[in-house]
Amino acid sequence: MSNYETSALNKVVRGSKRATYDVETINEILDAKFLCHIAFTWEGKAIVLPMAYGRFEDKIYIHGSLKNRMMLCLLEAGEASISVTHLDGLVLARSAFHHSANYRSANIFGRVTKLEDPEEKMAALKCILDHMIPNHWDNIRQPNEKELNATLVIELTIESASAKIRAEGAVDEKADYDLPIWAGVIPIKEVALAQESDELLKGTAKQVPDAVLEYVKRNC
Repeated sequence: MSNYETSALNKVVRGSKRATYDVETINEILDAKFLCHIAFTWEGKAIVLPMAYGRFEDKIYIHGSLKNRMMLCLLEAGEASISVTHLDGLVLARSAFHHSANYRSANIFGRVTKLEDPEEKMAALKCILDHMIPNHWDNIRQPNEKELNATLVIELTIESASAKIRAEGAVDEKADYDLPIWAGVIPIKEVALAQESDELLKGTAKQVPDAVLEYVKRNC
C-alpha cells in the first residue's frame, strides 16, 4: 500500500480525520465515476467545468476540440487540478448546524501534456470511452483520421492527490440528543435505467451490445 506524499498543495486541512492519501483508495474513487470537474484560469478569471475522463495507472485522459478554451489553458499552464465527488447520502441531524452529507471525493494534481502520436491518442480515447461503458470500444465505429486530427487529447500525470471520505450518521451536540427531532441518513445512489434504442437502428444493429446490457444491470 502506497500513499501520496502530503504537501501544502494536497493536504486536507478542514476535517483532516476524514482524509486519506492512499493511492489505491483514490484510484477506486476515480474508477467509480467518469465525470470530473477541472479548474483553470482564463484571462485572469477562475472557471470550473465538468469533463468526462478515463484513467490508466497514474494517467488521466481528457479530450476536446482543437480550440477548446479550457484545454488550451491547461496546456499553457502545464498543470491541472481535477476533482471527483460521489454523493452517498444526505445526513439529517437534529440541528441545522450539523446537517451534512456522506461522500467520497478526490482531488488530483499533476502535469499535463498534449498527445501527438495517433496510436497514443487512439488508446487514450479508448480509455475514456471504456471508462464510461466498460468494453464498449469494440462495439463502435472508431475515429477516422480526420476525426482524430480534429481532436485534442490531454494526458495528466498524477503527481499529488488526496481524498476525503465521510461515511457515518448524524453527529449532534450532546444536549440535542434528547430533543424530539428525527435524525438519520438518506442514502443516495446514481442509477442507470433501461437502455433506449435509437429509432433509426437497422438490421442487426438493433441488438443491444452486451457491454450496454451489463452496464445497466450493474448500475440499476
